[in-house]
Amino acid sequence: MSRVVGHDDLLLVTLDTLRYDVAVELAAAGRLPNLARHLPGGRWEERHAPGSFTYASHQAMFAGFLPTPAAPGPHPRLFAARFEGSESTAGRTFVFDTPDLVSGLADAGYRTVCIGGVGFFNKRGALGSVLPGMFQESHWEPEFGVASPTSFESQVARAERIVAELPAGQRLFLFVNVPSLHQPNWFHLPGATREAGDSRQTHAAALEYVDRHIGRLFAAASSRRRCFTIVCSDHGTAYGDDGWTGHRLGHESVWTVPYAHFFLDPGAPR
Repeated sequence: MSRVVGHDDLLLVTLDTLRYDVAVELAAAGRLPNLARHLPGGRWEERHAPGSFTYASHQAMFAGFLPTPAAPGPHPRLFAARFEGSESTAGRTFVFDTPDLVSGLADAGYRTVCIGGVGFFNKRGALGSVLPGMFQESHWEPEFGVASPTSFESQVARAERIVAELPAGQRLFLFVNVPSLHQPNWFHLPGATREAGDSRQTHAAALEYVDRHIGRLFAAASSRRRCFTIVCSDHGTAYGDDGWTGHRLGHESVWTVPYAHFFLDPGAPR
């Protein structure tokens, strides 16, 4: 990353609340054609989330603590604040001297842009302004939120506009928080009802919805130069697993998340 930063554009996509097991099952079944073609070996990597809900996890990720490989470490990190004694900072790590990665990339010449999704990015109050406030430019509309059945395609359209308006020489760090997997997600499964509510099946249908549109996001992000891309979940969620429901709790369905990073080359098939 010490060589990538300053050369390539960067894209970070958090598929908010996506469960690892659902992501793996859909990729293996061929139900995620647009995502799977970019996953190394066509498979998600199993990792552990840095937090059990959106706010905590994103605060950690924006400090350089991305989801950790689900195996004994230490694991060298892609990004890290300069910190004496850090065991996960390696020679290839991009080290920044600011309090967070976003401002560190801004210091390195990047235009930092946030396209928010869930409520922690809606800028409707003090708490919902903290995370988007780290960026030079942030966007949120009700059409991007959890209650919108077309949230992701609306976010993608905004991303396409942002990229098109950037000067050609300007490096970009684009962050997109995708709310489609978060409850409510019942409306992504044909035949599902509000009364029946969300389920593991509607969660899976929401991921298929995201996959149908993510190629456009990848195309926009890599339209000007090569783009280093991270796609991951910030945490999972429980649908009655061992009696647990939701997240912000310590169940395996919450802590285990899918992760992938890869390069997108300009003009490559999406």
